[in-house]
Amino acid sequence: MKMQEKYILSIDQSTSGTKTLLVDHHGNIISRAAKEHRQYYPKPGWVEHDPLEIYENVKLTARLVLNQAGVEPSMLAALTITNQRETALVWNKRTGLPIYNAVVWQCQRTADVCTGLKETGLEPVVRAKTGLMLDPYFSATKFKWILDHTEDTDQMLRKGELLAGNMDSWLIWKLTGGQVHATDYSNASRTSLYNIHNLSWDEELADVFGVPLSLMPEVKSSDSLFGYTADHELFVERIPISGIIGDSQGALYGHLCAESGTAKATYGTGTSIMMNTGEQPINGGEGLVTTIAWGAGGTVIYALEAVIRTTGDSIKWIRDNLGLFATYEEMDNILKQVIDSEGVYLVPAFGGLGAPYWNPDARAAILGMNRGTGKAHIIRAAIESIAYQVNDAIDLLQSVSDNSLRELRVDGGATDNDILMQFQTDILGKCVRRSGVAELSAMGSIYMGGLAIGFWDSLTEIPVQSENSTFNPSMDYKKRACYVNGWKQAVTSVIGT
Repeated sequence: MKMQEKYILSIDQSTSGTKTLLVDHHGNIISRAAKEHRQYYPKPGWVEHDPLEIYENVKLTARLVLNQAGVEPSMLAALTITNQRETALVWNKRTGLPIYNAVVWQCQRTADVCTGLKETGLEPVVRAKTGLMLDPYFSATKFKWILDHTEDTDQMLRKGELLAGNMDSWLIWKLTGGQVHATDYSNASRTSLYNIHNLSWDEELADVFGVPLSLMPEVKSSDSLFGYTADHELFVERIPISGIIGDSQGALYGHLCAESGTAKATYGTGTSIMMNTGEQPINGGEGLVTTIAWGAGGTVIYALEAVIRTTGDSIKWIRDNLGLFATYEEMDNILKQVIDSEGVYLVPAFGGLGAPYWNPDARAAILGMNRGTGKAHIIRAAIESIAYQVNDAIDLLQSVSDNSLRELRVDGGATDNDILMQFQTDILGKCVRRSGVAELSAMGSIYMGGLAIGFWDSLTEIPVQSENSTFNPSMDYKKRACYVNGWKQAVTSVIGT
């Protein structure tokens, strides 16, 4: 690292928007900027993003953080990326344009395709090779849908003009001026096309899903040098690109969960609960995903993950769709009016249910209301639904991994809410440790990229600045059991089993 290279710029490209951070050698966030992008819902259960809008937001926020801090691009040691996973797109490398909007991880348009593949008995093959179940959540059926529903794809395929990937691959390709088509292990492992055991794109899976492997990016370790920036609208300097990692895996690394058996939960639009399982993959059974956490230092680390489709998004729903509050400050004041939901449960299956149920056909419901139910109870039920879903996932993770968690490390926007965090620790019956830095996914990519380019020499040298808040359970067992039983009955009424 040259002396003038004092900072790392990190792109955190998430489901709702793009946030960019500038971090110094001491691990301090010097400046940050964020920009939301539009959510497209062309049909019920369908979700899309505009990849061009997202890339413009990447450039906008990158310029903003540098301008705010008075930092020149020449002072950047690296640019890192953490991204929403499974969101799939296909683009024309000749024109540089997507052939269709990005199909978001939440999108359910390929549910019938997944059901059909299950009925032919292919799920065990997919699970054995990828660690994933057959579900529209993952990328492969999205790639196929785009190819099948866009004009002239056969002609473009014959000419070798198409490329495919998740959001990280798109950003790398754009940032390098179309010179690099690559991804990392963590993102490749979410496509249903990548064999996580022999670490290669799989021809049999490509045939199953009907996706040509010629479209797929080169797969590298998260700490690889992926290339250099070459978009002069961003900056003239050639900045190294490293530290590429999916958002949930980035948060695991950001929490420094480097030891097998450590776990974290990232509360975002949905919630990912992930446990480091070391250098050997563990079969997740029916309700969990086996995935690659990262590749670094020549070693591939695996993880078990429970994916919850809707957590923070249910809070957004009661704000935007029901209009029960306007600001989060107002929400907090309303929540203080009640001590619990008084038996009201919100099962937020707006796009089906994820772990441990994996039921894409489930639909949301509010249950247990009476004549005295008010908006405070419904808001409280939405908050509590997050904790219940995390509890379901932790129970399954502990059972499958044969690990008993001492604590759960948490991050993400919803963790700012102390009522949620206390209810979470009470329902879990375990300590919850909240990071003082909300952007743990970005920090994970920064740590990864910083180590790769010699910004820091080792993980122990990284000066973690976050102040943690610890929440300890105070609810008695009988009350906890009553709440959890009520939740399970509510879920049963929604999924019908």
